[in-house]
Formats: sequence, structure tokens, C-alpha cells
Amino acid sequence: MQDHPTPIPLWRQLQGAASLLMAVRDGQSMTAALEDVDGALRPGVQSLGFHTLRWLGRAEALRQQLAKRPPPPEADALLCVVLALIWREQDAHYTSHTLVDQAVEAAKRSEATRHQASFINGCLRRFLRERDELVALTEKNPQAVWNHPQWWIDRVRKDHPEHWQAILHANNKRAPLILRVNAQKTTQAQYIQALAAINIEASPVASQGVILASAQSVPSLPGFAEGHFSVQDAAAQLAAPLLLEGLMPHRAQGHRLKILDACAAPGGKTAHLLELVDGDVTALDIDGRRCERIAQNLKRLDLQARIVVADAGEPGTWWDGELYDGILLDAPCTASGIVRRHPDVRWLRRPGDIAQLAAIQAQLLNTLWPLLKPGGRLLYCTCSVFRAEGDTQIQTFVANHKDAHLMPSPGHLLPQSGVAGPVFPDNLLREHDGFYYALLEKHNA
Repeated sequence: MQDHPTPIPLWRQLQGAASLLMAVRDGQSMTAALEDVDGALRPGVQSLGFHTLRWLGRAEALRQQLAKRPPPPEADALLCVVLALIWREQDAHYTSHTLVDQAVEAAKRSEATRHQASFINGCLRRFLRERDELVALTEKNPQAVWNHPQWWIDRVRKDHPEHWQAILHANNKRAPLILRVNAQKTTQAQYIQALAAINIEASPVASQGVILASAQSVPSLPGFAEGHFSVQDAAAQLAAPLLLEGLMPHRAQGHRLKILDACAAPGGKTAHLLELVDGDVTALDIDGRRCERIAQNLKRLDLQARIVVADAGEPGTWWDGELYDGILLDAPCTASGIVRRHPDVRWLRRPGDIAQLAAIQAQLLNTLWPLLKPGGRLLYCTCSVFRAEGDTQIQTFVANHKDAHLMPSPGHLLPQSGVAGPVFPDNLLREHDGFYYALLEKHNA
């Protein structure tokens, strides 16, 4: 007889999700915190954790209505996890009463929350009795309505006065699984057919992207081991074509392109560059462990680049003195555009992070620009919706560098908004994260 794995009780998963929430509240990313979760528990805990962080603003507002004084951190985390799961019945994967019963069980099973089990039980049963009234009371709280910190709401509203509500609403949606086919091994149409052959529904997005109708285990998809595709959001898939398009005339003259991908880890854009052009590509990143991921990803895709562990802001430690035809600067940023994929980001960031990161971006731009040939192009991008990391940054740079010419560029792409304007009039983008792109060409000053 074949042994069947024992189902993991819900109370254990609730405990795990509460531990994730506590880690985020302590300033740790959810990705890092998940590494400490037992492998068998991880999928369920991750799912509950993602849901909790998407609706944490509402959960905290409800907890404030139920208990004016917050309970100890462990009990508060467990209570907020369950409130995030049950406040909207249409979203719940379990019945409300099951969640309440399992939350009390989770409290009883932990030394840190055992003495709060009756308190948690009382709060949750009161919520079930007074759900409509309590939810209505939290409608007056913007953090509950939009599930973002107040400063974040204010900043998005200031930066995008006509679209701020759509941005915040998009951030609370689940991001779909989007792939980029390896142009050296297959085509968009062929890969969609390969998925259809095993009854996986998919459709085209961007020029090489495939969006799946439902989530799948990536390693089990056809062609994974053979390097037929990579996971990459549709907005990020614009980077390589944008940079390369204007450089192709150089290649047509028999010149082998020399390209730098600064801040390259985990290597998605490096790989895309190599899939589209046979050139000398240097993938640079300050993090040695993340550079190992670049190497692993390129090996699976049968691609080769020069991988360098170094600080892009200190060329004296890594630059060989030869100017580049193209530079891709995917600069460190707040990640405010990828909140739907990383819902913890909004709770981890602080208002001062924007100015701090904008200063790093400016320093990288100023440092890398001299490494570019006249006639060469630098593509600056961030996965951010904040203007300080996009438009404002580039307008300041162009004003201070007379040899920098801003080419037609997408600018700020808002989450799920599609691409507007003359740059990509025929593009199939309709589903993507928030991003910013500026393409700069170097002219003689």
C-alpha cells in the first residue's frame, strides 16, 4: 500500500502565517522569513501570509475596534491573520467558524499565546456577530480601505492624482504567472501550443511573454529543464528590446556589442539580452549569492555572460577601461511597483527610504554614464511608481548632462494599466507590474 501524507492541520498553518507577520513587523522580508518555515508547511503558510499582508490594513483596523489595547505581539499577529482571512466571506477558503475554531486551537498550542486563547476566541466570535457594523466602522480609515500605510497612500495620490486609486487597487490583486520564452529555443506561439497540449490555458503578452490563466508549478511546466522559458513580468520584458533596438545598426556594421547589465541579479534581464543578441554581456551585482543565481539561471538557458561580483558605483574595482555600447541600469528602488507580487514591501518601507534610494540611483547614473560610448544608450529602469525614482530622477539627470538625450520611452507604467502612447502602439501589454523606463542616448556635448 502507498502511504499518503498526513494533511497539515489548519491551526499549524495559522501559527506559521502569524510568525511571518511578526517577522515583517520586525522588519524582515517575507521571502527571508519563509526560509525558516518547515518545507511541508511552507506552501500553505505562504498562501495565508500573502493574503494577510494584502489585507493587513483592514485586519488591524478591525482589531482596533475589537480591542482598544493591543494584546501581546504573538496574540495580535494570530488575531490579525484570522481577521484578514474572514473579513470578506467571498475570499475565504475556509468557513468562518472553522477559522475561529482553528485560531483558538493555534493559540492553545503555543506557549506564547496560550493565555490569550479566550481573548482571541471572544474577539473573533464578536466579529462574526457584528461583522457588518464593524466593517462599516473601518470604512472611515484609509489604511483599512486601501490596505497601505497612510504615507504610501498620500505619496501615490500626490504622484499620480488621476490614477492613485487604480494603483492601490491593483496592488491588492494577485499577480498572474507570466513567462518569457527563450527566443533561441522556441517561439511564443509554439510554447502556447505546448501548454495547450497538456490542457494549460495561456495567452500572449508583450512580444515574447506568455500569461497563464492559472498558477502552476514552474519546474513542472514543459521545457523548464531545457531552458525554453523564464519567469518574468511583462513590464520587465520590455527592458532588453528597448535597449537593443537602437544598438542594432552598430551590430549590422559587424561590430560585436559590448553591454553592461548593472545591478543584474537574479539575471532575468541579462538572459533576455543574450537571447536577443550575440554580444559581450557583463552581468554585475554587489551580492555574491545573488550572482550565483545569475549563473544558475544562465546555465539552464544555455547562455553565457561575464559575471562580476562588485559595486556598480565603484568602477575602479571592476571596469576594464573599454567603453560600452549599451548599459542597462535596473537600479535599487523601493519596489513600490511590484507590491502585488511582494505584499510585504508596503509594510516594510518607511517614508525616508524614497529619498535614500533616489540618492543611490542618482549616484549610479552619474558614475556609469562616463562608461558609455558616444552614440551608445543607457536604459534606466526601476520597479517603482514613485516619481522621485522615475521622472524626477531622469529630468534632473538630463538637466545636468548636456550630452544626455532622452529618447522615446515608456516612462511610468502603472500596475495593470497597459502601455499608452506612441512608443508601443501595437503592444499586447495588458497585465503587468508598475515600472519606470527612460532610454538615454549619448550625444557629443
